[in-house]
Amino acid sequence: MQDTFFLADQPLNDGHGNPPAGWGNPYQSGTITVAGSQAVFHDDSGHTVTFHERPGATSFLQTCS
Repeated sequence: MQDTFFLADQPLNDGHGNPPAGWGNPYQSGTITVAGSQAVFHDDSGHTVTFHERPGATSFLQTCS
């Protein structure tokens, strides 16, 4: 889905710009599966995160620091 921007259903930060406890920093290896307007991330650590499309979005809402 080129040019589609998604937003996580739950914030993925500790409130200070870092990933939540138990997540890798600066990245977390895993797999994202896109189906329609939803994307789901899974990894070997048991994390599952659901994202939903931001209709009409033309850029990222925010980028990592």
